[in-house]
Parts: sequence; C-alpha cells; structure tokens
Amino acid sequence: MRVAALLFLIMMGMGWSACAQPDFYLKGQYGFTRADTLRGSLRPERTCFDVTFYGLNIRVDPQTRTLSGYVDIDFQVVTPTTRLQLDLDRRMSIEQIQLDGARKLAWQREADAVFVHTPLLHPDTHHRLRVWYGGQPRKAPWPPWQGGFVWEKDRNGKPWIGVACEGDGASLWWPNKDHLSDEPDSAAINVEIPQGVVCVANGQFRGVDTLNSGWYRYHWFVSYPINNYNITVNIGDYVHFRDWWVADDGDTLALDYYVLSYNEEKAKKHFQQVQGVLSCFERYFGKYPFWRDGYALVETPYLGMEHQGAIAYGNKFKKGYLGRGIPEHMDWDYIIVHETGHEWFGNCLSVADLAEMWIHESFTTYMESLYVECRYGYSEAVNYLMSQRHRISNQEPILGPMGVNWEDWRGSDHYFKGAWLLHTLRHAIGNDELWFDLLKRFYLTYACGIVQTADFVQFVNEATGHDWSAVFDQYLRWTRIPVLQYRIEQNPNGAFWAYRWQADVPAFDMPIFVEIDGKRRQIIPQVGRWQHLPVVQPDEVRVPIELFLIELEALP
Repeated sequence: MRVAALLFLIMMGMGWSACAQPDFYLKGQYGFTRADTLRGSLRPERTCFDVTFYGLNIRVDPQTRTLSGYVDIDFQVVTPTTRLQLDLDRRMSIEQIQLDGARKLAWQREADAVFVHTPLLHPDTHHRLRVWYGGQPRKAPWPPWQGGFVWEKDRNGKPWIGVACEGDGASLWWPNKDHLSDEPDSAAINVEIPQGVVCVANGQFRGVDTLNSGWYRYHWFVSYPINNYNITVNIGDYVHFRDWWVADDGDTLALDYYVLSYNEEKAKKHFQQVQGVLSCFERYFGKYPFWRDGYALVETPYLGMEHQGAIAYGNKFKKGYLGRGIPEHMDWDYIIVHETGHEWFGNCLSVADLAEMWIHESFTTYMESLYVECRYGYSEAVNYLMSQRHRISNQEPILGPMGVNWEDWRGSDHYFKGAWLLHTLRHAIGNDELWFDLLKRFYLTYACGIVQTADFVQFVNEATGHDWSAVFDQYLRWTRIPVLQYRIEQNPNGAFWAYRWQADVPAFDMPIFVEIDGKRRQIIPQVGRWQHLPVVQPDEVRVPIELFLIELEALP
C-alpha cells in the first residue's frame, strides 16, 4: 500500500533508541497519501472506542461472487465522541447503520474509511452498531500475498472459495475497525451458503441451519481475541476427520481437518506430522494457545495463511515448500510448521502496527529452525538457517513506517533477516538456558495480547542484564548488516589479530566469539576502534559466520 506522511518515526515514544532512522524513507521513495493515513493511523475517531465483539452474518453467493448481510460491532466508549471510524473497501456498499437496535445513523466515506455520526456517546458505556452491507469483494490478485477472495472450483467442478487479507486488511470484505491494535475479545461467524458445499470458519463449530431454497447457515464462534485479518471463511466440498494431541500436562486437544473429499486418505497420512509440530512448539513456548477453540487445518485453493484456529493449507500434501526448500533427508511440511508457529507468534502474541510485523514473521521463521532443532538437532538447525541466508536482501529496514499500514516490502527481510537476528542474538548472549527461558517468558508475558518491538528489547535487556539496544537498532532500523573488519599486525612482541566493527550505529558493541585452535573465545569489538588479540598463527582465527549475521572484511 502507498502510505501517508512521513510518520515513520518508528520508535517515537518507545524510548529505546537515540539513533536516527536511515534516509531510506526520508528520500521519499514511497508516496504516502491521506487514504493511507486514514487506513493506518490511530486517529481520535478510532481511539475513542474499543471493539469487544464482531458478529458476521453474511450470505456468500458463488454464482454472483457477492457477499450480503450485516455485521454487529459491540464496543465500549473510551472517550466522549460523536464520530466513529469504521473501514470498508470502496467496492463494497453500505446500506444502513443502526445504533443499539433502534437509531439509524448517518455516515460519510473518505477513501476506504467510513465515518459514522452518532449522538454523544459517553465513556464506559457499551453499544452495538449493526452495519448492513453487500457487494462483490476484490478478487485476490495473488493470494495470499495480495489479498481478497479466491473463487475457484475443485476438480469435480464444485465451488472452492477462500479469503486471505493479511496486510490489505479485513475491511476488504467486511466492515470493521481495521487496525491491528484493537482485537475483539470474541467473534461469531455465521455464513449462508448453497447446498452441496460446506463452510469452515474459525473457532468452535456451533451447528448448521437448513434454510429455504436449498441454502444452509453455518455457525462458528471464536472465544479468544483475534486479529481482524485472521477471521476467515472457507467453502468447499469438504470432508472432516479428527485426531487428538496430548499436551505434556495430559490435556487433550482436538485436531480437526477439513479437506476436499478426494484428498481424505492422503491428508490422513500427511497430517500426522501435526502431532510432532505441536509437541516441539510446546517445548519452547508452552501449550497451544487456543485450547477451547481447537486446532484445524483447512485445505484452500491458495498456499496458506495463519487463520487462527483454522489454518489455511494449500501445500498440496508435499514436504517443504511445494516440495522444495528443505534438505532431502528431512520430511516435514513448511506450511504446517510455519502457519502453526503463527498460532503462538502473530495470532496469540500480536503487534499493533504492520510496521512491526517482524515480530509475527521473524519469530515464526525462527520457529522453523527450532522445529528442525527439536527433531534433527542443533547442527541441522544451523544448516537450515544457512540455507535461508541468501534470501536476505538488505534492501530496506526490517521495521517500516508507523501509522500508515505500510506493507510494500521489497523483500522478505522481515522474515529471514529477523530470524537471523534472533539466531545471532542467541549466540551473542552465549547462554542457551537463558536464551530459551527468556524467549518462553516473553511469549507467556504477552500471550493473547499486543506487543511492541520496544517490549522485546526491554525484555532481553532485563533478562540478560546487558543493554542490547544498539544491536537491535542496527539490525532492525538500518539496511546494512555490521561488518567485522580485521587485519594482521606484526610487531616485536609477536602477531596480533586486530578487529573492529563497522556499523551505522556508533554504540554498536555486539559480542561475538571467534575460534582459535578449535576453542571459542569471546570478543567485544567496538565501532571504529581497533582491539588486538595475540595469536601464534594469523590464519588460526575463524569467525563462525554461520552463527552471526555479519560480514567479514580483511584489511591490509
């Protein structure tokens, strides 16, 4: 998306960096519009109310590719207001808005923002908006990366429909307060569809009603907070089967699988790996977070998406990423591992702004390596991360501009570079027991809540007793990765391996270790200041770049 005025002062009010944002954004390489500001910023019309519940009541017509119905929005007033901002893509039309079951309200549109005029609403009061709407939602240009509805048919010619809208936002297809900072406490998803297909949404299945003229209404309910973009519907000729997973404490979780009717036997075998995935992630982060609502995989006509409790699965029952991307001797499905990881990071622990999506994506990408470590060992995990290192482009900072719903990433550094930051931090800290303890405690501290980058920085600093702010600055806010410069110096006292950091952040002081004659020795280079390590043979010093995201530069 094109985003609004340079509100990218990304750490304003977060208190962990005095280092200026690099000029990547300052040079105006992106055009920011008022529409982007309306979409991405926390304006008074948004901060004045807190959504507690969404109730979607819609009809999906595969023939006309349209949606129609209404959405209930329950909210609590935070500050006095007579104006609320909702969001709905301009392709969709609003027919009526009602307050508390009686009063019809006026509204006006600006771009995809809908400003609803209300009587004076007082703090700590609770209200319900009911928004009737309809239309033909955007067809996804490139799902799941460019969002919208996916209207396909299976090989038997039956409708096969899904939706993915991360980044673009749920307002592509239903009216809501479309800002990541405000998650409802619960949601109901009631969907009418024609006979011959099944609807699968998030959470708990509450039953199906038979309507007139061959239509059915499916009822689903989410009992946990949920990101708007994670609310989903899947429609197809699905069959359902179930497995069970037992947590360490003996609790049993239902695993529900919905696949096209002709893929049932294949799926029963392939999905057995979910058991091991959940067990590994429980080991590192604790129990599956959405226990009441269960865990589900739903076969979709696109690759995948982390829809909470109803993960979209489209990897065609292959290992890796559509059969590629993992070593031959491994046998695990990338979509199952990655999207399941999002149940912890992204769905349960969430960010308030797309600019900080690295906390969703980098942590989950790092979880892939933890899954490899859990199953195959530490060396294989390092090798797996090394296989992804070439995907780091260093074209832009991992953190984007705040308040503008910016999602025009030029590469995937908020996945792979961020994962390598965590890998690097683990080895810079140099204490695995401490590292895994702080990761788990960080997750558990913010589970089912909203987190910022500053929270993680503070958590790491307090857990380790060391200030890592400059390290986070360098990796998250600058495109370049630090360079370890070294040279060999000879003097009458012997040979020395001289070293220093070259970095954008003057205070960058990340400790690393080098290997000398097979033994590790920690060093703490400084920016621009040479330090010296006595050596017997200059070529005996090895820097393990498989453990640190750095570059090496030999100087004369």
